Amino acid sequence: MAKVISFINLKGGVGKTTSAIAVSEFLAEEHQKRVLVVDLDPQTNATISLISEEQWKIQDEAGQTLRQLFDDKLKKTNVFDVHNAIIRGVSNLHGGIQNLSLLPSSLGLIEIQDQLALIPGGTFYSVSPVDILGSVLQPVLSNYDFVIIDCPPNLGIITLNGINISTGYLIPTIPDILSTYGIPQILNRIEAFAKVNTLSVQPKGIIVSKYRAQSSLHNTILAKLRGDANAGELPPIFDTVISEANKIAESVDVDANVNTLRQKYGYGNNYATYSSLATEVIGRC
Repeated sequence: MAKVISFINLKGGVGKTTSAIAVSEFLAEEHQKRVLVVDLDPQTNATISLISEEQWKIQDEAGQTLRQLFDDKLKKTNVFDVHNAIIRGVSNLHGGIQNLSLLPSSLGLIEIQDQLALIPGGTFYSVSPVDILGSVLQPVLSNYDFVIIDCPPNLGIITLNGINISTGYLIPTIPDILSTYGIPQILNRIEAFAKVNTLSVQPKGIIVSKYRAQSSLHNTILAKLRGDANAGELPPIFDTVISEANKIAESVDVDANVNTLRQKYGYGNNYATYSSLATEVIGRC
């Protein structure tokens, strides 16, 4: 059965999507794992990092993105088909990555999430509002070794759909005050949600990203994170630390002319960093 790992932080811009995509690509290409990326974030950054905008538009207009899945539940229609929605062999590497698949998002999820929040669970009868994603993914989980879920930067119903099927979750964060402030809230809210729904989902670690070694603030907060983790107050801090680099942001450009992961992430230590991160994910998750 697949290991289902959600990437989540309440603050945007912390490298969540970039880390999720890089881990997915390295798992699929370097480790030959069968990987499915589930893009639950309405910003669709993971989606447009792995497929072209034209391909995304075709999927969205055909009702084969996650917007349609949730819309079906609201309108009691049956347009979404998970087998048709999953796109295989994705990545901005030339020719894609054979073992990497994508369940794409849509900007329409923003409006859908607002509607879902207003509807009581009984409306869905056989399917709880937080089990909509799980109801379609469970039959295909055995096709994958890893399912990587890119969650929106909130703890709303769509995010909880991801947590509901996850075996674990990771919290990418910049080592600064604003990015780390919400970590206890994430841990407490998911723990409470897991208890109510009898889930075994656990925090698997905190990934430090966009780290600046020359920043005294970053060094101070990184040391505090590690101290709190050693004291059992936080999940483990990943040994792999992702430094801030413009090339990392550029690597997700779907139009980039790259053939290998080393070409895509090879600037400076980026390739080695993400290779190490993927290996660490396998060990910790």
